[in-house]
Amino acid sequence: MRMITILATGVTLAFAMATGAQAQSEQAPAQAPTQAPAQAEPPAAAPEAPNITSVSVIDIEELPEDTQKQVNDVVSQRGEADLERLRTSIDGMPQLKSALEAKGMTSAQVIAASMGADGALTLITKKAS
Repeated sequence: MRMITILATGVTLAFAMATGAQAQSEQAPAQAPTQAPAQAEPPAAAPEAPNITSVSVIDIEELPEDTQKQVNDVVSQRGEADLERLRTSIDGMPQLKSALEAKGMTSAQVIAASMGADGALTLITKKAS
């Protein structure tokens, strides 16, 4: 159960990063402030992306059978759009892309991601059938 919680948290974190970046790029320009700049409130600090300390690439077949079932359950509850956002985020990060390439994989084979509190990112892949 702990693995599924970590997996769900990692997937949610990855999607939040991608969604936040997309929302910032699509945001409409703000209207001119009606107050003088000296009276305006300072903008809130943007949350920082987590620092990735290590990247592991694991094929789903390498996981224990119970964990494989949990991963498949999480993946089946996600939409194709969410999976596409995850893959786009991976392609936009050279560190992740090169970790996949070192294993002979691409982001198209990633089905889930899990981020540990220590910054360890695990990409779970599935070979094309």
